[in-house]
Amino acid sequence: MKKEKKTLVLGATDKPTRYAFKAVQKLLAAGHEVVPVGHRAGAVAGIPIQTEAPTLPDIDTVTLYLNPQRQRAYYDYLIALRPQRIIFNPGTVNPELMTLAREAGIETEVACTLVMLATDQY
Repeated sequence: MKKEKKTLVLGATDKPTRYAFKAVQKLLAAGHEVVPVGHRAGAVAGIPIQTEAPTLPDIDTVTLYLNPQRQRAYYDYLIALRPQRIIFNPGTVNPELMTLAREAGIETEVACTLVMLATDQY
């Protein structure tokens, strides 16, 4: 039995052609609780995209869909969430944030959330 992983999707969007949008849908379809956070209000699969950095307990995974420059504003927030891991999707790899996360005891993975879900590695 797979464990549900409460996941924060940082860089969420309501644009169906974007990978962040597809990731929210696929995570939900796989039975994970999803919290979409993005720059613009909207919704994915009926879940509102939060435009502020919400205080959330029990986040297992953060999956990033923001480029490294935009991530900088979220460093303290992400570390304070204390997720088990942060997934750096293609285009989001950030050695600075990876170092901060590892120093805080957070696992980091350079991977694609969509591929991980499709191959049962999530």
